[in-house]
Amino acid sequence: MKAGRITVSTRKFSVTDIPIPQPDSGEVRIKVGAAGVCLSDVHFLDGTLSPGYLKGDEVTLGHEVAGTIDELGQGVHTYVKGDRVLVIAGERNEKNQITTLGFDYDGGYAEYVVTKAALLVKIPDNLPFEEAAIIPDAVSTPWAAISSTAKMQKGESAAVFGVGGLGIHAVQLLKLIGASKVIAIDPRPEARHKALEIGADFAFDPADEELKKHRGLNAAFDFAGVTPVRKQALSLLGEQGRLVIVGIANEPITIPNDMAFTYMRTQILGHYGSEPVHTKELVEFIKHGKLNLSKSVSEVMPLDQAAQALEKLEKKIGNPIRIVLKP
Repeated sequence: MKAGRITVSTRKFSVTDIPIPQPDSGEVRIKVGAAGVCLSDVHFLDGTLSPGYLKGDEVTLGHEVAGTIDELGQGVHTYVKGDRVLVIAGERNEKNQITTLGFDYDGGYAEYVVTKAALLVKIPDNLPFEEAAIIPDAVSTPWAAISSTAKMQKGESAAVFGVGGLGIHAVQLLKLIGASKVIAIDPRPEARHKALEIGADFAFDPADEELKKHRGLNAAFDFAGVTPVRKQALSLLGEQGRLVIVGIANEPITIPNDMAFTYMRTQILGHYGSEPVHTKELVEFIKHGKLNLSKSVSEVMPLDQAAQALEKLEKKIGNPIRIVLKP
């Protein structure tokens, strides 16, 4: 089968032929219907991110996957061939370490992927694979940041810095839970327009002086992964405001003024990924018509063009929310 693989030691990526994997006991094989292309994949290629527990020097990328079960391993009785599913992007091992699909073991840039049956979530028949695939990260990561890390409540206000693949869903999810005010902040006009279209109350360029009028927010989310964002975000927070850092800058976090920080009882919280419960909650939202991802897929490209898809995302060609690969 074809698979998009990276050699970790050289950071070289190519679509190549490898044997079709076979499911072991407790596992299933999925015929991939769609696989999302994430900025984390780009950071894997450029060396910002590395696998933590990979055995060997090569791995198939892709931690956002949906498709159809085509083979059951021994002992799997909760699913049948033909079930439509998405794959939860990672799990905690016996040492409570997070292992991630497409980083620590082979992912979904492929015609087939093998995973544990315990990491599957059934999806409704009317949910396209292209939309289902992006739920396990592009949607579940901001949902976990909002609901679990920031513990956002109905009526609270928030700023979202960086309205890309994750930030745009944060805007949508904040409105879903009843946030009183959602401000989207991004230097790209097309991203700000998209944020307003998806439900943001305001959208600003980070250099816009009008942004200062919105100080006193309950929370700010950094999905941009840009160091200056953190300073600006802290300045917008009110008493006991929470800054949640999701985007990766790989640089020190600086508190500009410790007196203001302590006086206002500001909190800085790191956030990574999500737990299985968050993915399951999102599927339920979709089943009940509370969440619509039809505008989230910017482009569908064939697996053979995975390298071009990664380049488009890295350079933000066409202002992509999510590019999706189809084998």
